[in-house]
Amino acid sequence: MPKISEFFGIIISVFYDDHNPPHFHAIYGDKKAIFSISDLRMIEGNLPSRAVALILEWTFIHRDELIEEWKFASEHKPLFWIKPLE
Repeated sequence: MPKISEFFGIIISVFYDDHNPPHFHAIYGDKKAIFSISDLRMIEGNLPSRAVALILEWTFIHRDELIEEWKFASEHKPLFWIKPLE
């Protein structure tokens, strides 16, 4: 699980060779979810509403980086760290 960011107990990851649409994985405690990069929505999973709000805020700020991260993962290039939400 390549971790690309972490903030407020939320771990954000992008997997190599993952399926479309472009997305990232979020883990908060024992809960997991998948978020679409293109339309900023949770497409799978269940997280507390406060965690979802923080993730969406972070995603909005770093959308371009997430798109690049997805491209790197699909090309098996090294992933980079994205600044966490403060």
